Amino acid sequence: QVQLVESGGGLVQAGGSLRLSCVASGNIRVINAMGWYRRGPGNQRDLVASITIGGRTNYTDSVKGRFTISRDNAKNTVYLQMNSLMPEDTSVYYCNADIRSSYYTRNYWGLGTQVTVSS
Repeated sequence: QVQLVESGGGLVQAGGSLRLSCVASGNIRVINAMGWYRRGPGNQRDLVASITIGGRTNYTDSVKGRFTISRDNAKNTVYLQMNSLMPEDTSVYYCNADIRSSYYTRNYWGLGTQVTVSS
């Protein structure tokens, strides 16, 4: 069993900051890519940022220069530092990870954490 649990969401005024965390637990041998997604207008999950096991990062254009993704491999944790938040950043944010357990590699999702930015 592998679980991803997000925390750090909440309500913040425009221009403010939040830091999301996601901890992976369970039968984990290796965590490959990790990422943050958010719910889009069509209820799809859109990539916000991702980070490889080696630390290479990728961001969607709308958050470049404002958001920073990082990970602590010793703690099986990925973070998303969100600065200069805008109302259009309001969404449910989901953690995602490719995890190799004792038996197989699978893609996992957290349950999501709400981020609300007021104008």
